[in-house]
Amino acid sequence: QVQLVESGGGLVQAGGSLRLSCAASGRIFSAMGWFRQAPGKEREFVATISWSGGITSYGDSVKGRFTISRDNAKNTMALQMNSLRPEDTSVYYCASRARNFGSPSPLPHEYFSWGQGTQVTVSS
Repeated sequence: QVQLVESGGGLVQAGGSLRLSCAASGRIFSAMGWFRQAPGKEREFVATISWSGGITSYGDSVKGRFTISRDNAKNTMALQMNSLRPEDTSVYYCASRARNFGSPSPLPHEYFSWGQGTQVTVSS
């Protein structure tokens, strides 16, 4: 099973930007995604990207502000977050679907591997 490790979280002021990265321990032959979970809340879909990178989809709350990308040659995925808001404060997780499931999905239960999460805090 491929291991996923997120990085890039931190504290930023509202209106600022952060770039999250997800490094995989090996090749990912499937779609990947970003989710977030705040204390006391359910895990929320943020963004997903197909295996090829040609298809992306975003949650309504981040559309137009966040951009997901991946580099299969480097086994990495990124989430560029701009115009951050206090309500974006959460633990962000990267995830990958099972091998050969190349289509992106907004559903957490369709993901096979998860990282440990990275905290993003946006101050007002």
